[in-house]
Amino acid sequence: MCYSVNSLNCMSKVKCPNCSRQTEYYGNEFRPFCSERCKLIDFGEWADGKYALPSQTSTLSEEDLREIEKDLANKERTN
Repeated sequence: MCYSVNSLNCMSKVKCPNCSRQTEYYGNEFRPFCSERCKLIDFGEWADGKYALPSQTSTLSEEDLREIEKDLANKERTN
């Protein structure tokens, strides 16, 4: 537990999300990672599609498609 008046002193070390090593947060050009290597490993995981942000997928019904086509046709006529 940290009892420092300055909250920045309480959060000066963080755990690297890749290797779990404790590393300085402030003054670390690779933060929150401990090194360029860990940063690049994480980037590679994202690039390979191993991580993804959750999203909702939805499918359009035939009625939805007709409405969209109708709206597009109306826009084309007015332009």
